[in-house]
Amino acid sequence: MALMRVDFYSEVLTLSTSMTVILPQRTSSQIGLSGGTTDGDPPVLYLLHGLTDDDTIWLRRTAIERYVAPLGLAVVMPRVARSFYTDEAHGNRYWTFLSTELPQLCRSFFRLSDRREDTFVAGLSMGGYGAVKWALREPARFAAAASLSGALDVAHRHRHPTNPIDPAVWHTVFGDRPVAGSDDDTVALLDRVPDADRPALYVACGTEDFLYEDNLRFVDAARGRGVPLTVDFSPGSHDWAYWDAKIQDVLAWLPLRAAPDTAAATSVSGATD
Repeated sequence: MALMRVDFYSEVLTLSTSMTVILPQRTSSQIGLSGGTTDGDPPVLYLLHGLTDDDTIWLRRTAIERYVAPLGLAVVMPRVARSFYTDEAHGNRYWTFLSTELPQLCRSFFRLSDRREDTFVAGLSMGGYGAVKWALREPARFAAAASLSGALDVAHRHRHPTNPIDPAVWHTVFGDRPVAGSDDDTVALLDRVPDADRPALYVACGTEDFLYEDNLRFVDAARGRGVPLTVDFSPGSHDWAYWDAKIQDVLAWLPLRAAPDTAAATSVSGATD
């Protein structure tokens, strides 16, 4: 794998920012690791961080580089501060940055596939919300989206009696505008995607997680609308032990093109079990 920390200027944000990127590389002589590639430009996973983190966190808290090495998958991890992947009411235009500028810049910097069947998004907590929101708002872009412990019902979470979203964060991001029923409401977005256009959805949350009830509401809403999705509710908390395990499940679930060096991939997968 090639690992890059990319510092660049964003015209949308009007400031310098950064992203962490993993690019596939076919290798066979590294001790304990073999890298795979696919034919043509590689598929890409946009991997989103949570409220208190940045673009480096997945690399620092999990073995994501090792997990994707045999898959021929590029991983783009952007930095979006505490924005909830939204054009903030009193801040910056992070939704526009994420959905418009970032993919264009990535394809100008690197060789990445722009085909829907090769494009995926996933994230944890705030990033789980961002992943589902992005996939439902732009279903023509993504083949699949995954949420780990996602804040999948922010309108309800804002009013939660014991553990609401920080009012200062809410004011910065959403201001006084209504979220329920808007394009920032993941539950409402379920009604706006035609059946034929929906990306595959994966929702995982630990049963001891404070966001578990939010995930239950989202899943119930999806099932009530006949939206197919893969659900993994199992013991776990809002922590990196859970996310490190579940991101491996997400990678196994993604409908990836098979890397041609399958023997190497099998060897590495067995080493990480």
